[in-house]
Amino acid sequence: MPEPGAIPVASSGTEKRAALLSLGLSIFLLVVKFIAYFLTHSNAIFSDAVENIVNVVGSAFALYSITLAHRPADKEHPYGHGKVEFFSAGLEGGMMLLAAVLIAGKVASALLIGQSPIIAELGVGLLLMTIACLLNCLVGALLWQIGTRTGSLTLVADGTHLFSDAVDSAVVLGALLLVRYTGWKWIDSVAALLVAGYIAYLSYGLIRKSAAGLMDEQDAASQKLLRKILDSHLGPRGAEPRICSYHKVRHRHNGRWVWVDFHIMVPAWWNVQRGHRAASAIEYEIEQALGESNATAHVEPCATADCANCSAEQAAVP
Repeated sequence: MPEPGAIPVASSGTEKRAALLSLGLSIFLLVVKFIAYFLTHSNAIFSDAVENIVNVVGSAFALYSITLAHRPADKEHPYGHGKVEFFSAGLEGGMMLLAAVLIAGKVASALLIGQSPIIAELGVGLLLMTIACLLNCLVGALLWQIGTRTGSLTLVADGTHLFSDAVDSAVVLGALLLVRYTGWKWIDSVAALLVAGYIAYLSYGLIRKSAAGLMDEQDAASQKLLRKILDSHLGPRGAEPRICSYHKVRHRHNGRWVWVDFHIMVPAWWNVQRGHRAASAIEYEIEQALGESNATAHVEPCATADCANCSAEQAAVP
């Protein structure tokens, strides 16, 4: 059984390597997309290239966040440093939203003044955007998989962002193909606006998740699991250790860590040692179910006159 109050620290090597890969890819694709933009003058490619600036900054901060999140608890941070991952996801979401506004503003301005984009070197643009789309898909899938396995919100957010970038690149590819075969240059600007709208939609999800974590919003799935475990120990027919009731069940996510506290009612005639054993057993069960977590129980004497569990426990005393 883990020492009470201890925070397990997972190995960060895999996560750091994934974050470095994401940063390297973001820098490479930033160069590729701006080359494609300067060759083609496409608004759609410009929108994708601007978003890639967000990728670079977001990936750099993600690397820092992962390094900080794995530091053990200290005197100034007794609950660990995990919440930096919520901040990282919120920062990336905010930057995505800013990129969407900048893209929409540039394209809307061009449309209002009737300025048609001058599309050139479509063949090169198509090739470069195809490379960008494939690389984003592959690395995005890898980051999402590692983030889900390790519980790193930072990597999940970064992987989601790369997936969104791949979708953006696919939309741009489709727009360039339509322009090439129809000659309708206005499709390029419409595609850029669609990309901006999609980026804004994804940014809202990241900001919402970040705010929920920073404000200690209760997670419905975790709360359901906690109550299921505690319910299994209720009454004379419950699993050992049997408790009379429970209340004040709370939890909060600190990045990948989950902190839980709750009150349990036990027969008033139990001694301190027995009450402590019961609390420790249930705490350990909860920690095993939630993974990287810390549970704390407060033991109280049962004051219910006709409590079935108290009666059963008393009857079992030889």
